[in-house]
Formats: sequence, structure tokens, C-alpha cells
Amino acid sequence: MWKILLIIVAIGFIYNWQSSSPVSIDSNISESFPIEYASSLSIKKSPLQKDINKSKQSFQFDKFKITPLANFQLVGRVLGAERYRHDRESALSPVDLALGWGPMANPDTLDKLTITQSNRWYHWRTDEFPIPRRDIETNSANMHFIPSNSEVEAKLKLIQSGDTVKLMGYLVHIDGENGWKWTSSMTREDTGARSCEVILLEDIKTI
Repeated sequence: MWKILLIIVAIGFIYNWQSSSPVSIDSNISESFPIEYASSLSIKKSPLQKDINKSKQSFQFDKFKITPLANFQLVGRVLGAERYRHDRESALSPVDLALGWGPMANPDTLDKLTITQSNRWYHWRTDEFPIPRRDIETNSANMHFIPSNSEVEAKLKLIQSGDTVKLMGYLVHIDGENGWKWTSSMTREDTGARSCEVILLEDIKTI
């Protein structure tokens, strides 16, 4: 009996080690589509996005094909940080951040909102709107982050709710097995299903 228990414990250890091991993506996206922080970045402004031209360069990572869609960067307030380990997406994206900018980075606004995250969604509620609903929707988003290497992943996992962060990377489309697809939103104007950004993260820092 004790041998069976020992085997079960060993299997559980291996599973947890694999599920928490760092993502490391070997690609030359930054060489093909260079990106650097713009001097105009501000927490008061919407994220900056520059679509990548038709010569998109896809690359393979494990069982996924990743295609860059746009350069992307922002300065924002972290409204929530949530880790994931057991869904299909966690093989690429171990952390979601809910981020706010403009009026959704204002502490007076955020004090009147209750914000939660679950199942790759970001939720907010309020008893009294501090700003118009549409301003909440277009100045905040839940974003799925794919760290480009173990160093970026380590930095991403240190981010906490309430931090102000500066980040850059690429909005991407992903093809997986059996027809599975994961595509980034390309606008901050949408809401609901498929409105989250899927970001191959090149750098993130607190400021």
C-alpha cells in the first residue's frame, strides 16, 4: 500500500513541477519586427499599437504556431493579477493581468469599483458609476501574457494588484492542435468574449 502512495506522490510532484516550469520561447520576432518603448507612453493615454505588415512571420513553439499581429506597449495600473496552471492556455500563458489606463488608473475611480478575475475573465461591479460605463470598458482590459523567456516570466509573476507597470510585446494569434485557436483582440473598444489581448511579452517593469 505504501508503495502505491509513494508512486502517487511522485506523480503529483512531477506534474506540479512541469506545470510551473518557465515558458521559454526561442524566436526572432524582435529582430524581424523590432519594438522599443515610445517616449509618448503615459498612464493617461491608451496603449500604443502598430500593426505588423502582411509579411507575418509565424514560428513554432512546442505544439503551437504563433503569429505576431502587432507591436504593443502600454503604461497601466494593475487592477488584478491571476495565475493559471491547469487550463490549455496555461501551457503558454501562466498569468493574466487586468490593466487600466486613463480614468481607469485614477485611484478615486478604482475606489468605487470591485474588481475580480476568474476563468480568464476580468469582472467589475459598482453601486454607483464613478465614470460612464463606456469609459470603464474602453480604458481597461484583461490581458493574457505569454512570457518570451524565463527572465520575463519571473518579472511577470512578481507583478501585483496596485502596481503601475510599463510593458511591451506583440499581439499574437495562436494555432494549436485539433483546430484550437487563440487570437488577440486588436482594439480596446470591444467587450465580452474574444475581447482580451493575447500578448507575447518582451519586457515588463514596475514604475
